[in-house]
Amino acid sequence: MPESLPPDVAPFDRLVAIMDALRTPETGCPWDLEQTFDTIAPYTLEEAYEVADAIRRGDMQDLCEELGDLLLQVVFHAQIASELGAFSVSDVVAAINDKMVRRHPHVFGAGTEPRNAADQTRAWEQIKAVERAEKAAQGAPPSALDGVALALPALVRAEKLQKRAARTGFDWTNPADIFAKLDEETLEVRDAMAEGAQDHIEEEIGDLLFVTANLARRLNVDPEIALSKANVKFEKRFRAMEVKAAEAGQAFAALDLPGQEALWQAVKRDA
Repeated sequence: MPESLPPDVAPFDRLVAIMDALRTPETGCPWDLEQTFDTIAPYTLEEAYEVADAIRRGDMQDLCEELGDLLLQVVFHAQIASELGAFSVSDVVAAINDKMVRRHPHVFGAGTEPRNAADQTRAWEQIKAVERAEKAAQGAPPSALDGVALALPALVRAEKLQKRAARTGFDWTNPADIFAKLDEETLEVRDAMAEGAQDHIEEEIGDLLFVTANLARRLNVDPEIALSKANVKFEKRFRAMEVKAAEAGQAFAALDLPGQEALWQAVKRDA
């Protein structure tokens, strides 16, 4: 049991032992014992987002806690894999150690020239391309898009797909061309709306969002971060409108749209 571990045991080893105890049949935690890769995966994504949120807020204490929660997810998945005889947490750590050394020959190799950040990014992608090709040799034909996870949030995945495609030369070089494409996609949304087919509207809205993500990438803006900040700004302004309405003795939802818009403009001026 974790309580019987020597007091000088490494914190990571203690975490692994705790997870092992939680998953021990008969004496472990019933909830933890019921979990699978599939049931834990949503928590893993949630914890990653909470890490990102703590970073955005600059809350170091919260970041420390959230990184611990995310680390727990790694250990949890590794424990389940170990029980299945697939791999252990030591295999996970060894694999990332090997990968980091392999992808940084300028640091860990002999006689390599120092690089700036841009050089390293290019070298990193070349090394990853070789790794993908080696994996693909055992299965389907290789693609520049290999390795972009399906489970990523759609906006994040759109940007990653575009980055991968851009490495082959399939990319706009001028933001003005992307604005032209945005105009085109906006017109296609209008046409789909006139047609009235919901599936077609959904498709064209998707195309519009995809091009918007491409514009963000071309302007060196992370679309996920940009949208997250827009969400925070909208929430702040909406709550401020509700407060202003209440201060005037009104319910915000009872106002007509012009009245709500007037409050919106007032809140923007106050920002």
